[in-house]
Amino acid sequence: MASAAEQLARNLNFSTFAKAKDLQQRIWFTLGALLVYRLGTYIPIPGIDGNAFAATFDRAQTGIFGMFNMFAGGAVERMAIFALNLIPYITASIVIQVMTTASPTLEALKKEGESGRRKINQYTRYLAVIFCALQAYGIAVGLEASDGVVSNPGWFFRISTVVTLVGGTMFLMWLGEQVTSRGVGNGISLIIFAGIVATLPAAIAQTLELSRTGALPTIGVVALLVLAIVVIAIIVFFERAQRKLLVQYPKRQVGNKMFQGDTSHLPLKLNTAGVIPVIFASSLLLLPATMASFAAQGDAPGWLTTVAAVLGRGQPVYLAIFASLIFFFAFYYTSIVFNPTETADNLKKSGGFIPGIRPGERTAQHIDYVLTRITIVGAIYLTLVALIPEVLVSQLNVSAFLGGTSLLIMVTVTLDTISQVQSHLIAQQYEGLVKKSRLGGRRKK
Repeated sequence: MASAAEQLARNLNFSTFAKAKDLQQRIWFTLGALLVYRLGTYIPIPGIDGNAFAATFDRAQTGIFGMFNMFAGGAVERMAIFALNLIPYITASIVIQVMTTASPTLEALKKEGESGRRKINQYTRYLAVIFCALQAYGIAVGLEASDGVVSNPGWFFRISTVVTLVGGTMFLMWLGEQVTSRGVGNGISLIIFAGIVATLPAAIAQTLELSRTGALPTIGVVALLVLAIVVIAIIVFFERAQRKLLVQYPKRQVGNKMFQGDTSHLPLKLNTAGVIPVIFASSLLLLPATMASFAAQGDAPGWLTTVAAVLGRGQPVYLAIFASLIFFFAFYYTSIVFNPTETADNLKKSGGFIPGIRPGERTAQHIDYVLTRITIVGAIYLTLVALIPEVLVSQLNVSAFLGGTSLLIMVTVTLDTISQVQSHLIAQQYEGLVKKSRLGGRRKK
């Protein structure tokens, strides 16, 4: 029998959306914030010769530059103020989260609740500024090493570039936080999602142009289309897949009445970490690879050119590191968002138990065992979806926007945002039902 929430979800329609004024305001705020972000991707940093940089970028856009440009929403090919996007902030978040498990001080802050979370976020911002400044300086040096890209090389250009790129990333951090609190969906993920979607038509047009000129065979275009449809179907299936643990509640007596024990399910998502492992892994790889690629454009030492080549998109070392990072962050982020011990304690307090499993520590061990097994399947799914299309796309020499990473981010963020919109609409219907029941009670009096 369907639950009350499922029945309400089936009855959602346009009239329900029209009554949800708060949801409409959140959607408009989100769209306005994403529009501001897109406008910023067209504002270039000062001191750059656009034509010369476009020629430099065209020679490397199918490599690591193309991957970075995908996350930046096309800002890299225009060397805009948002060229670094949120990559330094994501990298800083990874470092702080890893340090939280190793540092007693940060772990104590995490347990303090809201005040501790604010301090950790503040440390994350400080570290993001440091990462952003280092990466921006590396990009400035790399641009100066490229022939004819910088009009007036020197320290003034380097400082202005660092200030501009750091300011752009800090603004996007603030904008993402505002979308999360006042809009719909996760602000950081939506900003990356908006960049990918905005540049997707150009990537499709570029692929069709390669087919028209004969650089890409027609069968290759058909194969990419079929692959994209299959990957999207796989992503939707695995993101919706759950492992349900049966939970039983004993009989209870209230007054002179005996109530029958109830049963429910504890849902464990097959991919609890979502798209975060892929974003984190890509961010960590893009940070050194992009700096090495920029620096290798000019008169760079041999080892730097070797690093840029080894970390190039589609290379075996790049793919091996990418897969390892996805596995690591799939398990690590799952351990952060889901605590088996806490879940077992909550079940024990409410009187629930898993049939055949003793409440308490044994229940926590059983949940952790099941969660570990399904996380292995989820990590394999993420790795295959991210890597197999990447290999094919790199071999066919087409845009990075058609790879598995971009499809995974787009589908996952879309599903998450739709779920949040449905939650707002269900809450709106619940409020309407409560108001009607109160009015009905008053009339009876």
